[in-house]
Amino acid sequence: MILKLAMRNVLRSVHDYSVYFATLAFAACLLYSFTASGDYLLSLDLTADQRDIYGSASMVTQAFSVFSALVFAFLVTYANRFILRRRSREFATYGIMGMEPATMARILVYEGCAAAVVALGVGVLAGALASPLFGAIAAFVFDAAWRPLLVFSADAALWTAACFAGIMALALVLEVRSLRKHSLVELLDADSAPEQPKGAARLSVGLQTSLAAVLLAVVWGSCLFQPTQFIVWILPMGVAAVLATGMLFRVWAIRRPARAYCRPERLLAGLRLFDLRQLQARMSLNANAMACTCALMAVAVCMMVAGLAFSVGMRDGSGRLSDLTLAPIGYIGIFYGITFLIAAAAVLALQQLAGAADDRKAYQLLGNLGCDASAMRKSIRSQVGTCFAAPLVFALVHDIFGLALVAFVASVLGSAQFPLIVAGVVGVTAALLGAYYLITCRECSRMLLPSALLEGHRAASCDCAILRRNR
Repeated sequence: MILKLAMRNVLRSVHDYSVYFATLAFAACLLYSFTASGDYLLSLDLTADQRDIYGSASMVTQAFSVFSALVFAFLVTYANRFILRRRSREFATYGIMGMEPATMARILVYEGCAAAVVALGVGVLAGALASPLFGAIAAFVFDAAWRPLLVFSADAALWTAACFAGIMALALVLEVRSLRKHSLVELLDADSAPEQPKGAARLSVGLQTSLAAVLLAVVWGSCLFQPTQFIVWILPMGVAAVLATGMLFRVWAIRRPARAYCRPERLLAGLRLFDLRQLQARMSLNANAMACTCALMAVAVCMMVAGLAFSVGMRDGSGRLSDLTLAPIGYIGIFYGITFLIAAAAVLALQQLAGAADDRKAYQLLGNLGCDASAMRKSIRSQVGTCFAAPLVFALVHDIFGLALVAFVASVLGSAQFPLIVAGVVGVTAALLGAYYLITCRECSRMLLPSALLEGHRAASCDCAILRRNR
């Protein structure tokens, strides 16, 4: 009975949380394809020297895939937290009906295992079917002769399954722990109770601005003038950049409405005032998460540019790699750049879906007031677009300094076509975020507009009934 209930919930979640399932499947596809690329390369006609380099590269890529698994573990944990908050009222209803906490925990575990198995199967299958495409990328980076060849790597599939098992185990443990520590009353109000500001969010606007300026001056200055020290202390520098970016997001969210009041004719047009208030609340509370996605995007752009510069940019006049030993580094940079970029886009999408779940009552009120669907749809596009554009703009600002360091290393190594590589990577980044933006707008509209309009129609029907009775 419990397993049947869990399977029904999973089938329903496929429609409700398409971004979550697509991200899980894509994570499995990337993990499998990255690990299996070495087996594909070794299946080609290679020289003895190439086989030695590709064999060592295969071990390096599998070792580095542990870090990508950690990135996806953060992503899955964040997604599970969003889903639990969205379904908290459902689990509270289970508790009111007499279901034991242990039974609810079993439902969560069954649902998580089912989602992981489906996503793993779809991802590995997609990776195997797309092996000629991923193989073409690997062959191009490693300067090997390519031919269309379907390759299935049992070792890569087992490695991906092991990573997924660890990721989902961690996510489910945290999810069950969160469910157990909340009372039924807290679960009933969890999907509507606003989150409270924490940490640096409690500081004044002026103090946050000053701290952000100091931290960014240290990070950017070290990147430009002390690149060796920046590389040695790259993790603390990254943390400082995330903290500073989060504070700037909060400062922007607080000061943006004040600047908008200077132009009341634009402020009162349509739902602009409503949009500003919604963005102020959302960005103030989610500033740290948005800063993390901004950092992921900035690192993704730098790594993809570095990967292409150390592989494609190292080709000589005949189109051959001048230094084959740099190819594994280039391939790792390209893969990790794609991994971080997908993770950042998925987190942004999940943030907006979580915000849409919190905004249902606000849009229901707009429907009750007679607001039409086109105005509300425009409001959704405006809010989601701002939350996607702000991290991208800040990430590109960070990349101005990060790419200066990459350009210096590339010039020392003799890499060519650096501006063209940067333009291509930025274009791909913008296109991917644009695709996630369109999907997120569609899902948010589906979550908000029908319920808002239905509530509005119900209110209008009640008003008409009252008027008829009064007559």
